[in-house]
Amino acid sequence: MTEADELRAAGEDRALIARLRAGDEQAFEALISRHYTTMLAVARRYVGTRAVADEVVQETWLGVLQGLDRFEERSSLKTWIFAILVNRAKTRGVRERRTVPFASLGGDPGEPAVDADRFQSPHEPFPGHWRRYPSSWGASPDVVAEDRETVRAAMRAIAELPPVQQAVIRMRDLQGMGSDEVCEMLEVSPANQRVLLHRARSRVRTALEGHFDG
Repeated sequence: MTEADELRAAGEDRALIARLRAGDEQAFEALISRHYTTMLAVARRYVGTRAVADEVVQETWLGVLQGLDRFEERSSLKTWIFAILVNRAKTRGVRERRTVPFASLGGDPGEPAVDADRFQSPHEPFPGHWRRYPSSWGASPDVVAEDRETVRAAMRAIAELPPVQQAVIRMRDLQGMGSDEVCEMLEVSPANQRVLLHRARSRVRTALEGHFDG
């Protein structure tokens, strides 16, 4: 992100915070809509069921409302909201004694993200590269972005990922969070974060291959 982008984002944050503090219900509803699904995925990192994760998210939004006037804006609004979420999820996970082991959420560490035969072998011209690209991937990015079916296919694929993979790809690719921030919030190492993100992106890519070529 460039300095201009950072300044613009900070300005948008300040304007949104002012609207929230003024009791703008539409602004609050839009904020929930923007972050809810990712918050649910992150909460699942610490608790064992969707129902408990949903309760944690609801508790988080109550905490946001109660603490908004005390928010000192030392971080972005998004970072502050997710920090509240993680703290509440950790507390709930300990209380419920249902914190889920990392391995059970992220999948088998040795499990390949996609079938190995999708990549070129060491004896081919481009070892490790994809054998074949989806036929529609040559289209303009603007055209692809406007394809609602493509977006729906991608979101379905994300929703089917193991919880931690889903949390990582949502935080990195949908929320625009940095890797350090994701590692801290999910309590994973940089190496594990990279593996989880790669697997998540690869599975979404596989789903989009089927969408484009089907």
